[in-house]
Order: sequence, then structure tokens, then C-alpha cells
Amino acid sequence: MCKNHRNPIRCILPPYIAEKMKESEKLKLEDALNNELRDFRLRSDRKFFSTLAATERTVLAVKKAAAPKPKAVIQIHTVSKGYSLPGKLMTSAQIKKDKEARNVLKGVKATWDFYYDIFKRNSIDDAGMPLVNSIHYGKKYNNALWNGRQMVYGDGDKITFDSFTNDIDIIAHELAHGVTEYAANFDYENQPGALNESFSDVFGIMIKQYAMNEDVNQSNWLIGENIMLGKQYSLRSMASPGTAFTNHPQWGDDPQPATMKDFVVLPNTKDGDWGGVHYNSGIPNYAFCMAAKEIGGYAWETIGKVWYAALTQSLSADSDFKAAKKATISHAHQLFGKNSKVHKGVIAGWKAAKV
Repeated sequence: MCKNHRNPIRCILPPYIAEKMKESEKLKLEDALNNELRDFRLRSDRKFFSTLAATERTVLAVKKAAAPKPKAVIQIHTVSKGYSLPGKLMTSAQIKKDKEARNVLKGVKATWDFYYDIFKRNSIDDAGMPLVNSIHYGKKYNNALWNGRQMVYGDGDKITFDSFTNDIDIIAHELAHGVTEYAANFDYENQPGALNESFSDVFGIMIKQYAMNEDVNQSNWLIGENIMLGKQYSLRSMASPGTAFTNHPQWGDDPQPATMKDFVVLPNTKDGDWGGVHYNSGIPNYAFCMAAKEIGGYAWETIGKVWYAALTQSLSADSDFKAAKKATISHAHQLFGKNSKVHKGVIAGWKAAKV
């Protein structure tokens, strides 16, 4: 396996949308190219930080204040449509007056609470890492991302995208890339890269469900439903990959497959989405969703614990879909017992995705 593309930037916008921005008649070419330039610059940061050991990354992180018990350390900065990170630290009064800042504070706090309440994980690195966030990044910047040490959010172009702070699952998805980095640290290419994206969607949707107190049947299983303008559009559907958007005037139809029967084969290049990581993530997404629905109830109480155990205890950089299937079935057995509802549900989920 090629190791040259292990750690590109982890951003929410899939390339099959990003590339079409340059072709859109409604969007200025200058804005689209500027968006691509900023992604490239931030990708370089991401590659550097991801090559560091966990202890080295902790040293570079902002030091957290001593506390008798774990406490979320959340910082929100504004870049004021500039590009210098992290920007100016916002006060509590300033945060209250800024919608995007309020969105981020709510989303990041919900994410921290989820990991600690359910898994006793203290922040991304499980060592109290401060969660640094920069809002109002760039001019009409269409993306949200984890760059290896902090979160960055664009305001959107207001033509096709609204603020990238609008969805808690988007915020949680990007922070989950940080958790994955400190756990399995999947190679960002081919099936391991698709697992990288899928695990972020899995925890993103669970954190939204947890914050809204939704069970698996109440959830709509949509990722990014409030950032793409148009009520009928979202970035991804975990329950029905390939249907998140259809006949979109700019992006066309959602190209994600739901099963291995429709696995997308692409070159391991930037233009090929590093082997289709954003395309084929629909397959393990579908497996998780179908398993969760088979089990029922609150996902974080059952299947969420299975996926977290697999991520933090069993999977590694080059794990593929079959390895994820084996690991999750094994942990379902260990945590809930052989032939338990959870164990059977996980098996059924992977079978539905034809893995």
C-alpha cells in the first residue's frame, strides 16, 4: 500500500463537490480557486502534525489549566475573514453576540461531553487537550476541518453553502478525525481512508443523536443537512447512501455507494479522492446504520461502544473493511455476549452492506 497519502487534511467537503465549484456558473472562479488554495495550505499543516508522536502533539498543544477533575477546555477565536490562525481569542460576551461562535461552543461542548460521559475519554487525546476553534475563516470559505491541532470553520459562500458551524454533526465529525488520529490513525487512502471518514460520520451522527436525545428510529441519519442550502439537500445519508442530494443544480447526484456491489474504484491520487475515501465511506456508514436499526434504542448505549472499542483497541493504520467487520463483531461478542441482540445486529449490518 502506498504510504504517501496517509495524512491529508480532514475536511468535511467531499472532492466530488469541491471540484465542481470551479465549474459552477453561479460561483466566481476566483472564489473557488481561493477555496482550493486554502485547503492546500491547511493540508500541509495537517500532514506535519499527524507525523508527530502523541507526546509531541501534546507538547505543541496549548497547555490546559490544572483541575481536580476533567473539564472541557474550549477556545474560540475569530479570524475575521482573514487567514492567520488561530486568530483573536473571543471573550464570553463576544461569543454570546456571534451566532457562529455560539454554534461552535454548543457543538464542541456536546462532543466533549459525549466522549467523557460515554467512554470516559478526556478530550481528543484523552489527556485534556484544549479544543481550539477558529471561526469566520477566509472569504466565502466553503469547508470545516481539523488541521491536526485545531478546528477551522468557513462561513460559506451563501450561494450553495451556509455557515459550516450550522450542524453539530459536522463539528463532531471533524473532531472525531482528531480522536481517530490518536487511536487507529488510519492511512488516508483506499479502504482505510474510507474507514477514517466513516468513523467520523458514525461519531458525528451519534453525538447529534445524544445531544437531541434521539434513538435510532427517531434520527434522520443525515450528515450536514443545514450547511448545504436547500431543505432537500444534505452532504451524506447514512441510512441511504447515494440519496443525500439528487438533481442538485451544481453537484448533480450523490455518488456514494451503500454496498460493496457498487464499490467505487478510483486512483490513489488527489483527483481520485485518494482511492475514493469520501465515496466508499458510504459502505461502512450503511453497515453501522443498519446494525443500529437492527439493535434499536440509543446507539451510544450499544453499537457505539462496539465501534469505539474497535477504533481504540483493535484497528490500525492499514485496516480495511473486512478488518473493521471482524473487529466490530468480535467486540460486540466481548461486550454484550455471543448471539446477543447487539452481536447479531452488527453481523446483520455488515451483511446488509455486502462486506
